[in-house]
Amino acid sequence: MLSKLSSLMNSLKARLIISALLLILILLPLIGFTLNDAFKQQVSTSAKNELKAYLYSILAVTEVDKGQLMMPAALAENQFNVIQSGLFALISTPINDTHSSDVIWQSNSFLGLLLPTSLPQPELGKSKFKQIELEGKPHIIYSYSVSFERKTLSKDGLSVENIAFPLTVHIIKDQLDYQAQIDLFSQHLWSWLLILMVFLILVQLAWLLWTLKPLAQFKRELKLIEQGKAMQIKARYPNELQAVAQQLNTLLNTEQRQRTRYRNALSDLAHSLKTPLAVIQSQKDLSKSSFDQTAIISRIISHQLKRAQTAAGASWHLGVNVMSVSDKLVRTLPKIYREPQIEITSNVDKQCIFKGDEADLTEILGNVLDNACKAAKRRVHLTVCMAGSRLTIDIEDDGPGVSPALESEIFERGMRADSYQQGNGIGLAIVRDLVDSYQGQLSVSRSEALGGAKFSLNFSESQLV
Repeated sequence: MLSKLSSLMNSLKARLIISALLLILILLPLIGFTLNDAFKQQVSTSAKNELKAYLYSILAVTEVDKGQLMMPAALAENQFNVIQSGLFALISTPINDTHSSDVIWQSNSFLGLLLPTSLPQPELGKSKFKQIELEGKPHIIYSYSVSFERKTLSKDGLSVENIAFPLTVHIIKDQLDYQAQIDLFSQHLWSWLLILMVFLILVQLAWLLWTLKPLAQFKRELKLIEQGKAMQIKARYPNELQAVAQQLNTLLNTEQRQRTRYRNALSDLAHSLKTPLAVIQSQKDLSKSSFDQTAIISRIISHQLKRAQTAAGASWHLGVNVMSVSDKLVRTLPKIYREPQIEITSNVDKQCIFKGDEADLTEILGNVLDNACKAAKRRVHLTVCMAGSRLTIDIEDDGPGVSPALESEIFERGMRADSYQQGNGIGLAIVRDLVDSYQGQLSVSRSEALGGAKFSLNFSESQLV
């Protein structure tokens, strides 16, 4: 799980998509919460102003006469006159030396309802706006404290005294209307934000895929080069990638030319050395020991030239379809080994790719198949398959097999299994060196299917690249 997450975070495409999604999934909800809170504040302010207007209409008809509150039987705002209309008005006066108040008047709309346990009691000339519960339902209340003055004669009856008559007017309104507005706004807001979020995600994904399309094309072309289906990057890319593509093409061309010149030079060297050796070996008066030594020199030259000509380490961009090479060998070798007639069968996956040089693969398969044909009685079988990123090649024969004592020595230069009647003993040594150069594994065991020897070659993608 951690490896998959690490691999995902190492992807530039994944990073860009995750960044874009996080931006949308964080920014839009924050905008939604901000707008929703702003609308709630706006509704609260609007409700406060509405209740304030009702309060002023109540104050306009409020009178105090001889210490008695005088209110009209009916108010201008009809909701105050309709029982339990949802809009109520109360007038209270503070009780001496306490923080409580006594309701001395209520609008007709309040009939049948229980008075709240406590009412706001703001200071004189100030107001309060808050939420309260009335009959178990949420309401909002706006309270404002005022003071009326009443005139009375002094005790001596000669002067007039002004006595304060403090009152607090309360306007109460059902909160359901305001809550309905908030709920409706929230529903519409989050619905549209969700639609906008989905739309932006789709637009962002489409934009990112379009932006990253050249990278995907670049990766596909590199894959074709690795598989040997292309030799250069041909597509036209944006300026940032085009420079990389041009430099890579230059590198591929230079490496290919150098490898060709190197192999041609080695081939010329081989001919230059073998010709004098052949002349020396053709001398009639040459002693047996001298002849053996020149034969050893010839084998060493052949082996070292084959080893030096391998493209491993410089073939990261090459790719060869195994079936294209194996089919040629399977068709050719039976024509060479006619006595006895050898039947070569194969089971090769068409998708198997050897990430290396075609000449190296031909050398590896050719030598092992040739040795198998020498040892076989009648049958040789080739199996090539891919298991994940691992390429496995098995070559089996129905010969006597390789004894356990020779399994580790058969790959040494000059060594042959007892069943091989011909050859100079360097074929399998070349195979071993080629496989080692590609960091593969070569082993020999007993074939369960045919009873003879079984040569197994394994190459992993990380080794071949």
